[in-house]
Amino acid sequence: MMISLRKVAYRTPKLSAFLLHSFSSGSLMTFEVLRNAFGAEWNRRPSGQSRCFSLTNLKEEKTVLLEFQQGFTLASLPFSTMAGTILVQARDPGKLSQELENAIEEHRLSDAWNLYQQYMHMEGFPRKSIVNILVTAMVEGLDVEWLEKAYGLFEQALEEHKQNLFEKETLIYLSLGLARCGLPVPASTLLRKLIEMEEYPPVNAWSTILVHMTQSSPGAYIAAELVLEIGYLFQDGRVDPRKKINQPLIAMKPNTTAFSIALAGCLLFGTTRKAEQLLDMMPRVGLKADATLLIIMAHIYENNGRREELKELRRQIDESYNVSDLQFLQFHNCLLSSHLKLGDLESASHMVLEMLHRAKKAQNSFGVTTLAFETMDNGNRSSPGHVSGGNLDCRKPDGLEYPTLRPFLSYEIFYRDRKFLKLEAEAKELLDVLMFKLQRQVELITTEHGILQPTEKLYVILAKAFLEAGRIKDLAEFLIKAEKEGSPVSADSSTLVHVINSCISLGWLDQAHDLLDEMRLAGIRTGSYVYGNLLKAYCKQNRAGEVTSLLRDARRAGIQLDASCYEALIESQVLQKDTQGALSLFKEMKEAKVHRDGHQELEMLVKGCAEGGEPGLMSKLLQEIKGGQKIDCGVHDWNNVIHFFCKKRLMQDAENAYTKMRSLGHSPNAQTFHSLVMGYAAIGAKYTEVTEMWGQMKALAFSSRMKFDQELLDAVLYTFVRGGFFIRASEVVEMLEKGNMFVDKYKYRTLVLKYHKTLYKGKAPKFQTESQLKRREAALNFKKWVGLS
Repeated sequence: MMISLRKVAYRTPKLSAFLLHSFSSGSLMTFEVLRNAFGAEWNRRPSGQSRCFSLTNLKEEKTVLLEFQQGFTLASLPFSTMAGTILVQARDPGKLSQELENAIEEHRLSDAWNLYQQYMHMEGFPRKSIVNILVTAMVEGLDVEWLEKAYGLFEQALEEHKQNLFEKETLIYLSLGLARCGLPVPASTLLRKLIEMEEYPPVNAWSTILVHMTQSSPGAYIAAELVLEIGYLFQDGRVDPRKKINQPLIAMKPNTTAFSIALAGCLLFGTTRKAEQLLDMMPRVGLKADATLLIIMAHIYENNGRREELKELRRQIDESYNVSDLQFLQFHNCLLSSHLKLGDLESASHMVLEMLHRAKKAQNSFGVTTLAFETMDNGNRSSPGHVSGGNLDCRKPDGLEYPTLRPFLSYEIFYRDRKFLKLEAEAKELLDVLMFKLQRQVELITTEHGILQPTEKLYVILAKAFLEAGRIKDLAEFLIKAEKEGSPVSADSSTLVHVINSCISLGWLDQAHDLLDEMRLAGIRTGSYVYGNLLKAYCKQNRAGEVTSLLRDARRAGIQLDASCYEALIESQVLQKDTQGALSLFKEMKEAKVHRDGHQELEMLVKGCAEGGEPGLMSKLLQEIKGGQKIDCGVHDWNNVIHFFCKKRLMQDAENAYTKMRSLGHSPNAQTFHSLVMGYAAIGAKYTEVTEMWGQMKALAFSSRMKFDQELLDAVLYTFVRGGFFIRASEVVEMLEKGNMFVDKYKYRTLVLKYHKTLYKGKAPKFQTESQLKRREAALNFKKWVGLS
């Protein structure tokens, strides 16, 4: 029941004193007295009165009146007059509104917030202009506490269906502030709500919000989802750009900058399969890639093992005249890495030798001139040898700062920039920072005086791959050719010698012996410590036959062993009870005048690395072999086959390829199952097949090293929710939460509202089987989890 207290105060002055006394003492019986005294008039709402006090909210209203009571002195006025004045002021929304505006203009946010809350208790939301200036004032300071309050204000308006109180620019500004302060979820929610309200944010604005979101893993994931959702609106020419009514929507269409930002975020946080979904959408929205986007595509294809796509991309990069030198270097790093990932050691070694050959050719002026003419003849950068523009370094030196972040725009400047050109410039600057971070991941190629050169990391990975494949002769041939093409070094410091010593340290003595034989047959001499190191290793393993063979080779090569080698050989002969052989070796050492303090280069090298010096190639190779996992190239090949069939929606062929892959002993990984789940989702209504595959995934994860990642679990969860399999969806949610993986609840809330809005909404039936009860409980729990209680 409602009554206007102002009306009561004016009609009955004596009652006003009673009201004041009642409010002062905290009595709630006052309202019972009023109801009994006035009867039916209690329910009557006076005309022109915007809001009355409700008996159901007595506690809140009493608090408001007590606040207005402060500042009055009981002795200064007659009791009835004072009470009437208080009640009139308490119901003066105009004055309160003016005070609120003044507090905002004077940047007194705390006072403004208190006045706003008082106004909400009295009248509800203030007028539209006040709401907007309050929100923008709370955003300008970029204080997380005020930003959260501003976002809460918007949420409250949504609950009361008053979202039209907010201007489009205000919500964009709030979203920008939230994204900039590391709050990607509310920032993305505002963008999504703007689209739902058909208040389409221009691409220059939302791409800047996007680039701030990509500074964290959850933000990067939502950024990719946003581009997919917005891009879906424009797929296959759904929006006619010729119609004037579509102009606001066309202004929102994602451009190359937006796609580049989302893709770079995916790369930096490892969600490259989500990035591939974005690449598939690009041609469907009519987007043509620029140079930056081409390089990002190269990184994505390399991460996902798509070598054929990389080869096709090479033609576009060769034809593009806007590709910078560093971008050119990044592409060839991606191509080389792809060869290694798929086990194509011939192509990888060929690229290295070609780089070395062109570098050697460019060492003299005649070679540089010839190279320039060849480049002109072959078109723009058709081979991975030369990069113009001086000495480039892809890795950022320590202590060098990234470009400073632009100051946050005041709302006045933000509002005046109607085309959001300042935000566009900011987005491109921050995209350059993301690209710089990608450049730092280039490890296989560097430059010297503008010429591409392989790094030690590349030699390490190649050597490891050749050794694991058992291709010792091919490794020796490659390293010998590389030494001839590269800068001349001493035989004892060559890459091949480092690899031999690494094999010895790992206990791979036969491989080391084979490499040493290949080196000797090629006519390359080396120092005594390589033979000595291998001899001592053979002696420790009591391999007398190999010791004799290696000792004979060393003598033929004119190698003089040091004292430590003779000691090891003599000790070995003694252990074998060959006294005559031990005496013969001792006599040989005396005649050769070998001193006990002979050279021990290998021990010095290893000791130097152990003491914290810059690790050399040998120590890097040892770390790579001991710490790195062996790459199963067959898995990558089969994944590409399965991905091809799934993309073409040939799921029967994809299933056959999956079965063949398992029969050959290759263990599927997250990428395998992701392709299959996405393939089933594309053809629709294949929920049973995904459920069966889910069982296989769990079995593999339990029995092998297969790990569930965010992208796979998200794809499975989407399929289960779409099909209404909430029991299985709950299992996926449990895994996501156990792995502390981000879940875009807004996406699933929208999905449930779209397909299962009325599911289990009424009362539960009296008679249910146990399975029906479980399904109902799982669905209700999932709705509650996404915020649809």
